[in-house]
Order: sequence, then C-alpha cells, then structure tokens
Amino acid sequence: MVIKQVQFITSVGDIKQLPVNEMPEIAIAGRSNVGKSSFINYITNNSKLAYTSKTPGRTRLLNYYLCNNEFNLVDLPGYGFAKVPRQELDKWRILMENYFSASKSLKLVFVLIDVRRDPNNDDITLVNYLHHYAIPFTIVVTKSDKLSKMQVNKRLINITSVLGAGRDNAVIMSALKKIGKDEILAEIYKALTIGEIVNF
Repeated sequence: MVIKQVQFITSVGDIKQLPVNEMPEIAIAGRSNVGKSSFINYITNNSKLAYTSKTPGRTRLLNYYLCNNEFNLVDLPGYGFAKVPRQELDKWRILMENYFSASKSLKLVFVLIDVRRDPNNDDITLVNYLHHYAIPFTIVVTKSDKLSKMQVNKRLINITSVLGAGRDNAVIMSALKKIGKDEILAEIYKALTIGEIVNF
C-alpha cells in the first residue's frame, strides 16, 4: 500500500462536529511530543502536512486527513503534558473517549510510544481501554534513531511487556532513518480490508 494523495480535511473540538460519513478511520494516539505529527508526515510522504513542534501539547483537537480518497487518518490530542492546566487535560481526555465511543468507522488505533520512555499510566490506561472495547491497535515505537539497534530491541521487549502487547503487534519506527513505513502501511491495509469493529 502507498499513500499517493492526502489532504487536511477538518479539525474537531466537539464530538458533535464529527464528520458525517462512513469513511474508514485510522486513529493515531500517544502522549505529547511522542512524534505523532512526524508519523503522519512520514507515512504520507508529505513533510509539511502535519505541524511538528518541540513544544508538547500542540494538538488539542481531532485532526482529520483524507488519504487516497479511501480513508481518514485521525490525529488525536496528545495526552499527559503536565504544563497544561488540569481542566484542559480533562477536556482532551473526554474528547478522546467520546471519539472512541462515537466513531462508527474506526478500524485501527496506532498507539505511539517513545523508545526512550517507559509506558506511563496514561499509555497503559489507553491500551487497557482499547483491549476492553475490542478496538484493534498496533504499538508504534517511535524515535528509534535515538538508540542503538540492540538498545531498541531491549526497549521494545520492555514496552510491549508493560502494555501487555505481543511483539508481533508492535512496529519500530524512525522518520529520520526511514524505518517502519512499510510495516505501518501494511497494518493500515490489513485494517481496511478485514471485518468491522464492534462499537459500544
């Protein structure tokens, strides 16, 4: 699979504003500054599509990108940034939970984890939520260029163990070193071509 066409569609800050269509959706989740924008730009071959910043907490809305006129990438708000007021964090959490429960077309969630960071309570809560509601997900271990290959493999084992995910349900990625794109696109293709999610 190759993403040949992509365009930004809309930003949503209220669940009532969700696009009314049956376009399949692939969601991208992770804590602030984990590399979600770099992930989007990398797999879509468009370095200017999603805004990247060294300042955590930039994404505060659900951002929709239409790919190949076949499916939407949905960039979810980054979570766990301590400098954001608690009230704002609660808004993000509620928006994400409402999205997961309201989306009728969600096919897969990519859960991004920085290779250098142990999964925190927010990461574990998210994965447990996806497990509970039988929402398919794949762990993406980002920024693998920051460590040696041996260190990355050790971190991968640790991360998947903490999250209760199998090694076969994880992809190592580096946008800088061009690692992981084929595996990620294969996961998207598989998600788009097999059964439907049961929504709760």
